[in-house]
Amino acid sequence: MLLSRGRTLARFRHLPALALAAALSLGAVAPSLANSADFVRGLWPQAEARGVSRAAFEAAFSGYSYIPKVMELTRKQPEFSQTVQQYIDKRVTAAQAQKGQAMRAEWNQTLTGSQQRWGVQPEFVLAIWGMETNFGGFMGGENTIHALATLTEGGYRPDFFREELLTALRIVSDGHVSANNMTGSWAGAMGHTQFMPSSFMRYAIDYNGDGRKDIWNSVQDALGSTANYLDSFGWRPGETWGYEIKLPSGFNFAAARQLERAPLSQWQAMGIQRVSGKAFPRPSDVARLYMPAGANGPAFLLLPNFDVIKRYNNSDSYALAVGHLADRIIGGGSFATPWPAGDYALTKAQKAELQTLLARAGYDVGSPDGVVGPKTRAAVLAYQAQAGLPADGYISGRLLEALKR
Repeated sequence: MLLSRGRTLARFRHLPALALAAALSLGAVAPSLANSADFVRGLWPQAEARGVSRAAFEAAFSGYSYIPKVMELTRKQPEFSQTVQQYIDKRVTAAQAQKGQAMRAEWNQTLTGSQQRWGVQPEFVLAIWGMETNFGGFMGGENTIHALATLTEGGYRPDFFREELLTALRIVSDGHVSANNMTGSWAGAMGHTQFMPSSFMRYAIDYNGDGRKDIWNSVQDALGSTANYLDSFGWRPGETWGYEIKLPSGFNFAAARQLERAPLSQWQAMGIQRVSGKAFPRPSDVARLYMPAGANGPAFLLLPNFDVIKRYNNSDSYALAVGHLADRIIGGGSFATPWPAGDYALTKAQKAELQTLLARAGYDVGSPDGVVGPKTRAAVLAYQAQAGLPADGYISGRLLEALKR
């Protein structure tokens, strides 16, 4: 993911969640040129132990100096305050779907071949490509090794980024890409579909058979690597990501929360139907209910492939956008149920205000701290039930405005 496209480091795919702990103070002083030279010299024994050649190492660090703007980005990541609707609307458009369709025609042979090999439908590979770099339109402009070196030298999650740096050096040493052409985001995500070096090492493939795994310059390698990645995490060939559904009048939200995951047949027994009116093709498939805007917006039953997409980026919003864009690429339309008008995501301060209002109304939320936990959820559900609202537990601007009234 690229920060310039409004995404946070915590949402990089193929990574453990990156907690935004304050590894450095805002007043940290950038290392001197002498310190950087010492850092590079100290790195060589570790790189050599990984099989990195001295020539590749020297080429990779040619012209290296600490990059202050990279470290600034670690301290300027904005609070995430978009609704799912805002996230989707910004990324899944008719124009983006049309571009995906054009790319499907252009790369049909590669996509068909990768589906035969790994079982992943072309529209999902295309949707990830579109989400990550606008189909290769912007893959990031940072020298990957220099950016990773800066993060390591600067002390931002140094163990994690040192490992990524050493892996990136090995990729260059192995001849997959030159050091100058290894570019990507400020935090090391690379190529058409934004692999971190560790993911490249595990999942990148040489689809075109030229002896290199080149996700920067070979669309074939990038698309094949993405299909291989999804397959490695259990993609179920021929199955979709989920279904948009409609809830019956008087739906039992409490029972749904208890159910969590259940066969589609069990959800259907609770009155849930597909918005298309069609039957669920495999009633035994296990799904979970997802209401990204509460009971008044689009609702979905999510299948196992949705969770595989989340291995790319551990975010329901991201996975829903990928699934929806994939559907649009193969001719699907917008969601059948409109999003609630006038809704907005809450900042931490607004969540604290909501908690304060709930407490004044007699609900136990603990200390109003802007962090939504079990007590706040229980208080919201109790308030919704008492106020005659759907007890969906959804927390957003509409709920805050209702409490203010």
